[in-house]
Amino acid sequence: MIRRDSVRRPPILPTIIVALAVATMIALGIWQLGRMSEKEALIARYQAAASDSAEVPFPVDDNAADSWFRRSRISCGRVLDITTVSGTAASGQKGLAVRATCTEGAFGVPITIDIGFTREMVTPQWEGGEVTGVIAPGPRLVADPPAAGLQPLAKPDPGDLPNNHLAYAGQWFFFALTALVIYVLALKRRGR
Repeated sequence: MIRRDSVRRPPILPTIIVALAVATMIALGIWQLGRMSEKEALIARYQAAASDSAEVPFPVDDNAADSWFRRSRISCGRVLDITTVSGTAASGQKGLAVRATCTEGAFGVPITIDIGFTREMVTPQWEGGEVTGVIAPGPRLVADPPAAGLQPLAKPDPGDLPNNHLAYAGQWFFFALTALVIYVLALKRRGR
């Protein structure tokens, strides 16, 4: 017969804390699974937008994401800055995207335009003008055709948007399992 006082009960407060932490981690994993479905629907919507050839006004407000991957046209009235960032040509070649910041009209809101691709380290001269292209996240306009005698850039692709939610869900479930295993091992050690 086992004496009642020789069996140790788990400590109440640490058990409650671990149970709440594990429940929170499981809830976060389930939430990430829901986000995965939402992101898949968003990417599908962007892919449909990318196949639409109708132009939309370039977004200058907080609803920019509704216009991503659509065609647009900008009249760059004044070039504020030209720089380069890493980029990919339409041919798949890696190099530099030439990025201009300009305003529509004399005193408009600054707009970012990727005017073309180069492998040269020299920033080209560009005085602005009308540019057509595809709205990319940022938002920025990726010129199509390119400006300033540059090569065409790869078109923005909705498939490039990250959808890591399944991996995040797996991490949360793994963290919950790890917390449970560590707690059970701690209780066994305490019982010895």
